[in-house]
Amino acid sequence: MIIKNVNLETVCGITSKLPKNRLPEIAFAGKSNVGKSSLINGLMNRKSLARTSSSPGKTQTINYYNINDAMYFVDLPGYGYATANEKIKAQWGKMIEDYLHQSEKIKAVFLLVDIRHKPSDNDKIMYDWILSRGYKPIIIATKLDKVKKSQVAKQKKLICDTLDVVDDTIVIPYSALSKQGREEIYGLLDAILEEEIM
Repeated sequence: MIIKNVNLETVCGITSKLPKNRLPEIAFAGKSNVGKSSLINGLMNRKSLARTSSSPGKTQTINYYNINDAMYFVDLPGYGYATANEKIKAQWGKMIEDYLHQSEKIKAVFLLVDIRHKPSDNDKIMYDWILSRGYKPIIIATKLDKVKKSQVAKQKKLICDTLDVVDDTIVIPYSALSKQGREEIYGLLDAILEEEIM
């Protein structure tokens, strides 16, 4: 996949109506500070189109990035941020729920988890919930550059065991620094687009 054109096309807040898009959508879900914006920027070859922040929980909207006028990357609000109040947490949850329930163009859901740690209860809830909506999450294990190569297989197994993933679940370790894992993700995106054309 060669990304030539990228445009932040739609931003939906809590009260916004979700757009009826004609192009396939790839959703990105993950807890706050897991590296979601860094992954999206890395895939788009942009430094800071998706806003990264030192303050987790900044993404409080659903952001639609038009990629090559061929698909959308849909950046969902980060979940599980400890200091957000309960009302805001509930609103973020409802936004994600509404999106997964209402959008008719979702072709894949990438669930990001930090490869360094055992997935949290929130990660498990989100994984099960995406599954219950009829999607098989693709796991992106972020922050790969922060673990030793010898630890990668062990950490992948920990993620799979903790989430109790279904058979044939794809798990891709990804580094925002070296971009390791990006070509594999591009391959999945190309396959999704090919399916759309057929």
